Amino acid sequence: MPSYAELSELLDPPTTVLLTVECQEGVVGADSALPELAEAARSGGVLANVARLVAAAHAGGVQVVHAIAERRPDGRGASRNATLFRAAERLPVRQLTGTRAVRVAAPIEVAEEDLVVRRLHGLSPLQGTEVDPLLRNLGCRTLIVTGVSANVAVPNAVFDAVNRGYTAVVPADAVAGVPAEYTPAMIRHTLALVATVATTDEVLACLTRPRDAPLRGELRRA
Repeated sequence: MPSYAELSELLDPPTTVLLTVECQEGVVGADSALPELAEAARSGGVLANVARLVAAAHAGGVQVVHAIAERRPDGRGASRNATLFRAAERLPVRQLTGTRAVRVAAPIEVAEEDLVVRRLHGLSPLQGTEVDPLLRNLGCRTLIVTGVSANVAVPNAVFDAVNRGYTAVVPADAVAGVPAEYTPAMIRHTLALVATVATTDEVLACLTRPRDAPLRGELRRA
């Protein structure tokens, strides 16, 4: 478990980026194509925690990147080599370019300085997208990964970040998956092996601390 000092050192604003993964209306919104996942994200406070982290990042000078998964209406360039992709084509709500479904979901606020990266294929926000070169150009060393789902996109993002040399920080209560009990088990037994796992409050304490403030002792684990 990281100490406050250790986490604060990792979360230095100039070298930290906050990534929201698929926090879009068609996934976690009221009219989600995946209502069970949307319920897990909303009823458990996960989406609210992502919004809190985004607001703190905006206030503290931490770059925010929103990763959106979408498809062209004609399906060109979309992946079809997995059951998940083929099932998505039959859902009543589709993540089509230019529709409400691919807008960042409330209560998350998108600031002018945020970067929104959209992908038409694959499972990962980093693989085959603009995210990695953008992170390098931003001088990123630590990537905070939030959003959905703990089943697929979030672990892909964490593994890809670590494979590319970034340090990943995962606020465990800002990630959702289905069933709800799967998420903490996956974080504990998989992501904790490669990422620094914390809570939203612990990350917020670091992001909102004045840079010249003295470091405190160990943070209480939730």
